[in-house]
Amino acid sequence: MIELRDVHKSFGTNHVIRGFSASVRKGQVVCIIGASGSGKSTILRCINGLESHDSGDIAVDGQRVDRAARSIVAIRTQVSMVFQRFNLFPHRTALQNVAEGPIFVKKAPREQAMEEARALLGRVGLAEKEDAYPGQLSGGQQQRVAIARALAMQPKAILFDEPTSALDPELVGEVLGVMRSLAEEGMTMIVVTHEMAFAKEVADRVIFLDKGVIAEEGVAREVLSNPQHPRTQDFLHRVLHPM
Repeated sequence: MIELRDVHKSFGTNHVIRGFSASVRKGQVVCIIGASGSGKSTILRCINGLESHDSGDIAVDGQRVDRAARSIVAIRTQVSMVFQRFNLFPHRTALQNVAEGPIFVKKAPREQAMEEARALLGRVGLAEKEDAYPGQLSGGQQQRVAIARALAMQPKAILFDEPTSALDPELVGEVLGVMRSLAEEGMTMIVVTHEMAFAKEVADRVIFLDKGVIAEEGVAREVLSNPQHPRTQDFLHRVLHPM
C-alpha cells in the first residue's frame, strides 16, 4: 500500500531523513517512535506530499508521490492525515468540518455528504455534537472530529501525527479507542506516537527512528518488550520510566 525507498530530506543544512526505507501492507498498523526531532513527522508529511522529499522514492498504492505533480491531489484523497493540533475550521460546526472535504474536494452531493458525515460522527461517538463548533468541544472531542473528517474522504490509509500529544491525559483514551477500532476494522495506518502501550497492543510493526535513521524495527511486541539496539533501549527507558 505504501512504499518508501531510500528517502532523504533536508531543511537547509539539517539532514532530517537519511535513507528511510519501509513498506506498509494493506490493513497493517505501523507505529513510528523516537525522540523529538528524529524526523518522524517529516516522514508522514513526505508520504502525502505536504513536504517534498529530496531523493528516493515514495509510492502509494503503486502511484509515485511527487508534490509538484497533478496526481498529488488524488494521493491526498487516498491518504488522509490526522494532525497533532486538530486543524479544524473554527467557524464551522463539527458536521460541516467532516462534510467539507467530500463536498469541495470530491464534489459529492451536499445532502449525501452531510448524511455520511452524521454517520461518521456517530461512529466516533459524537452524534450529539454535530452542531457544536470546535471551541465548544474538548480536545479529545475535537480530535475525534478530525478522525471523522479523515474518514469522510474514504481513504485507503490514514497517517496519524502524534494525535494524542496535545491532549490532557484523561482525554487520551477516547481518541486511542477510536484508533483501536479502526485498526480492528482493517484500516491501513501509520502512527507517530509516544503511546507505547497502544503501539504494543495495536501495531503490527514498530520503527524506531533515531536522527533520521531507522535504528531498529520489527514486530511491535518484540521491539517494545525486548529492544536490541542501545538507542532503542535508552529511549524506551526514558519514555516508560520518566524522572
